[in-house]
Amino acid sequence: MAERQQHRWGGALAAGVAVCLGATGCSGGARADNAHPGDPVETLRRAAETLVTAGSSRTRTAMEMATGGTRVTIRGEGVYDYRHRLGRLTVTLPQDPAGTVEHRPITELLAPGALFMKNRGAGVPADKWVRVDTATLSDGNLVTGGATDPFAAAELLRGVRTAAYVGRTELAGTPVLHYRGTADLALAARAAPAGDRGPLEAAAKGFATTKVPFDVYLDDAGRLRKVRHRFSFVNTQHDGVVDVASTTLLYGFGAAAEVLLPATRDIYAGKIAEE
Repeated sequence: MAERQQHRWGGALAAGVAVCLGATGCSGGARADNAHPGDPVETLRRAAETLVTAGSSRTRTAMEMATGGTRVTIRGEGVYDYRHRLGRLTVTLPQDPAGTVEHRPITELLAPGALFMKNRGAGVPADKWVRVDTATLSDGNLVTGGATDPFAAAELLRGVRTAAYVGRTELAGTPVLHYRGTADLALAARAAPAGDRGPLEAAAKGFATTKVPFDVYLDDAGRLRKVRHRFSFVNTQHDGVVDVASTTLLYGFGAAAEVLLPATRDIYAGKIAEE
């Protein structure tokens, strides 16, 4: 029963990127530098391993979508431990379309195979967490939580099919290499370590297409600094395909990233109301 409830809830969220998760409603100028830094496909496929070597970082996320004729952006900010696959984000929801309703920020804890959310609303007690098995979500939690897991964003690049080096530019004063191309969710799932495949396999089956266009920026150490993915999924509440642009920024490498997962007694076991 709990699994079905989670699946329905996850599907409803993904249908509108939670319609704002339960809501009612940088680069600098590029230099003329066309020097090819190596095979773009192989370079990008190594992005996840490079983050593990880096250890941790701070992160900012933005998820943009159009719903009901209005474009909304859900923003997140936090830290991520790439060696243990643990992250903590504070996700800020936009106001309702009338601009009158303020929504409390949602705390999200990202872990292998799981998403924990606090301040979820919809009848969940304020002191409880909601736990969702990300492998049961039709998008593998690439869009459901309102923020793409930073490590999942890098793992998706294991599935790069085509990529081209665009040139050098800067992000917040850091020189970076800009790449553009297309990744394949099914290929990414096959290339990922066994413990990380579940969510990517779910996304490969659940999205309208397995092809994911991207723009990626790597620093001179090969670390992922920015990635923008464009996802397409079927809206289960209204007929049609919804396009979502997810942007992940990584900075402050080596930052403290201690993430404590909630105890079993602090996880809500009741029914999640659909809004």
